[in-house]
Amino acid sequence: MTLFLLSGMALLAIVAVVASGGSRSSQTAPNGGTDLPATAAQVQGRIEELEQQLAQAHDTQSRQILFGSAIALGVMAVVSVGLGWFVAGRVLRPLRVMTAATRRITADSLHERLAIDGPGDEVKDLADTIDDLLGRLEGSFDAQRLFVANASHELRTPLTTMRASLDVALAKPGPVPEATATLAARIRAELDQVDRLLESFLILARTQHGEFADSACLALGQLVLTALAGRAKDIAAKGLTMRENQIDDSAWVRGSQTLLRRAVDNVVDNAITHNDPGGWISVMVGAGGDDADAVSLVVESSGPVLDQRRVADLAQPFRRLGADRTGTGQGSGLGLSIVAAIAQAHHGSLNLRARPGGGLRVTITLPRTDGRATGEAPGAETGAAR
Repeated sequence: MTLFLLSGMALLAIVAVVASGGSRSSQTAPNGGTDLPATAAQVQGRIEELEQQLAQAHDTQSRQILFGSAIALGVMAVVSVGLGWFVAGRVLRPLRVMTAATRRITADSLHERLAIDGPGDEVKDLADTIDDLLGRLEGSFDAQRLFVANASHELRTPLTTMRASLDVALAKPGPVPEATATLAARIRAELDQVDRLLESFLILARTQHGEFADSACLALGQLVLTALAGRAKDIAAKGLTMRENQIDDSAWVRGSQTLLRRAVDNVVDNAITHNDPGGWISVMVGAGGDDADAVSLVVESSGPVLDQRRVADLAQPFRRLGADRTGTGQGSGLGLSIVAAIAQAHHGSLNLRARPGGGLRVTITLPRTDGRATGEAPGAETGAAR
């Protein structure tokens, strides 16, 4: 468009130069009739008058030419803008489709492809190259997930063998030396920790597949109450106070029973483990804020003051904050990362916020479903959870 306007302006300049040059060169007298003035002075005056009239006519014609050319240039500029926009849109439309499709594709949707149709030009070659790259990435991710799942499963066999060997050694007749018993207890604790770590790896690998064989309609509030009841002794041992819980019985979600229960358990465990002695815990289950089609679980707890700029790192594997999260030896650093993976696998989200007075606010948001739509009575799920 800019080049078109520049070339048009250059054309107008050439027309103006040519027109002005022609005006100066046209100095001839057109009158060749028989009715001439009698004296030379009259003839000369008549010639000058005719020359002036001719020059004025030429100037008028030049201005008309320039004015018409300017109008033509403006019309062509408008037409060129329209044609350029239309042609550019047609040419760039595949690129916009490719850009939007590429932005939608994540590590959990590598099976999607751009699949651009059209002639075999450079744009289609680029789309086919990106599709080939996505195919290789999908294969690599699947191989990695399969390796983690298989390795975690296979490592459980030697762990079981080692635990059985400890039991046999401690069960031999005769007194067991105190040093041996202490060493066996430490080894058993480490084996239990490794076993929990492997189980976490298996859960993470499972969430990344996105297909659940145990999918069901669940009452989110009942999952929370079951988790709190199962940890009543831990809450009492640490002197924690349960603030008034707000549980909405209509907060139903659909998904994997095992994974959703694990997510709720991890959030409650996090609130207990990283709390201050004598602290408090608050739980709320209800509508997901402004979204009427979502439900949320909010767990707030007291604790040390955390840096909000680093709180988001808690959703990453093996990330902890503060001395109490690094020196206790409790947990594997995968608790909240597992919660984030489970929420994402169920088309939800995990939000972590540091409380101004200390502690953490954990919010899990999941799509709402109608428990009655599946033919399950709320009491049936409640009884199963208990």
